Amino acid sequence: MNDAPKTAIDPDPRSLRSLGVAWAGQTLASLCWIGSVFAYGLSDLGDYLQLSAASAWFIANLFTALSTSHAEPGTK
Repeated sequence: MNDAPKTAIDPDPRSLRSLGVAWAGQTLASLCWIGSVFAYGLSDLGDYLQLSAASAWFIANLFTALSTSHAEPGTK
């Protein structure tokens, strides 16, 4: 058994698999949303709010992945 601490660069693949299809779908959706804001351009306050919302969603998913990869065995 390897007790070395996991880092963001070397996450445990088993814990990332446990994130599941829902997490992957949400992450992909947030990235598509971010991409669409740039595709249509940033011209109004609403565009910046859309970008902020999509970025916050992506960052939340990223932190979920990082916290899952650092969880102790048997915890979530």
